[in-house]
Amino acid sequence: MPAAVLIGAQWGDEGKGKATDLLGSRLDYVVKFNGGNNAGHTVVIGDEKYALHLLPSGILTPGVTPVIGNGVVVDVEVLFEELEALESRGVDTSRLRISANAHLITQYHRTLDKVTERFLGKRQIGTTGRGIGPAYADKINRVGLRMQDLFDENILRQKIEGALDQKNHLLVKVYNRRAIAVDEIVDELLGYVDRLRPMVTDTALLLHQALERDETVLFEGGQATMLDVDHGTYPFVTSSNATSGGAVTGSGIAPNRIDRVIAVIKAYTTRVGAGPFPTELFDEWGEFLSEKGHEFGTTTGRRRRTGWYDAPIARYTARINGVTDFVLTKLDVLTGIERIPVAVAYDVDGQRFDEVPVSQSDFHHATPIYEEFPGWTEDITGAREFDDLPANAQAYVRHLEAMSGSRISAIGVGPGRDEIIQLHDLLA
Repeated sequence: MPAAVLIGAQWGDEGKGKATDLLGSRLDYVVKFNGGNNAGHTVVIGDEKYALHLLPSGILTPGVTPVIGNGVVVDVEVLFEELEALESRGVDTSRLRISANAHLITQYHRTLDKVTERFLGKRQIGTTGRGIGPAYADKINRVGLRMQDLFDENILRQKIEGALDQKNHLLVKVYNRRAIAVDEIVDELLGYVDRLRPMVTDTALLLHQALERDETVLFEGGQATMLDVDHGTYPFVTSSNATSGGAVTGSGIAPNRIDRVIAVIKAYTTRVGAGPFPTELFDEWGEFLSEKGHEFGTTTGRRRRTGWYDAPIARYTARINGVTDFVLTKLDVLTGIERIPVAVAYDVDGQRFDEVPVSQSDFHHATPIYEEFPGWTEDITGAREFDDLPANAQAYVRHLEAMSGSRISAIGVGPGRDEIIQLHDLLA
């Protein structure tokens, strides 16, 4: 049975939760391997809508073991708020397992995130202010707190004292904020220990054993390829590796165990926060995509920037991640557009780029070169087979597939759980 990685192909919000749900009945484990509570999945089951931020979306599927891997940074307050919200709606969360090596987000990380972003002024990155970046910075600087530290009060206190010794100077002397007391942080975190103890384990070993038993494991990325700290639109990125390689480092499984890489991509493009976005629309079509696609962040509530489909980004994603299958979502949002533009290349100061430019400056100044394809007016939300789609919708999908570097194996035609067309088996 396969180990599959599921990642976002653009700047996030592509509908990864729905793709996970499509596979749900065949999965034994769903692993979140990067990010924190700065990204969200929305999953619609019947009349119920579930907004997940920190938890893997597999937590909604009975029988699946959801895992938070070592590559995730965990805000335990948010973790329990989310667990309690699900439990109040009858969702069983008892199977959740969390890596002992996952790093913690604390109050001082959230505070630093917010004041630092304000301090940047016009150079703001567009962070969500949830402490993710500062927590990852502490991890790299080797002054971070790990989940396992919660179970040794002396170690926990020593690490927090060391972290705050420097951070309080920064808060008080640079940002004119109050110092944060060590006891304040220690007491808050120790209050979660008893509830966390049954969840925290060696998840790398757990997943290795699952794969040895031929169980099916899905590694679910937060954010998306173009927000990857190494391969995205740096510095307008997240602080972790959201690409398929991050599944290896963020979970502790070996790279040769991965069989499939599934990339979720919208039939148009969106992003939240600052940074380059070649196909961004500022006209009535941008408004159309935003309103019809309900383009507001699951976690932040922020309105997403919208634009046409970008084929060079799709090809870049296919190459960087080794994509075996694309899941194309929100095709229904394009219904009613007479001619649908698709960016096939970029123009940068008179030079044509068929691939994403390596220079951030070039990408920032790139002007899309469009081809237009005929649209359709028929309602496609009831389509369950490819042949149910209008001819122009079928042609649009096939054109995107030819441009994008890998096959399109599923097509989302509406927000509901069953509003999807499957062309190929995602796990075979």
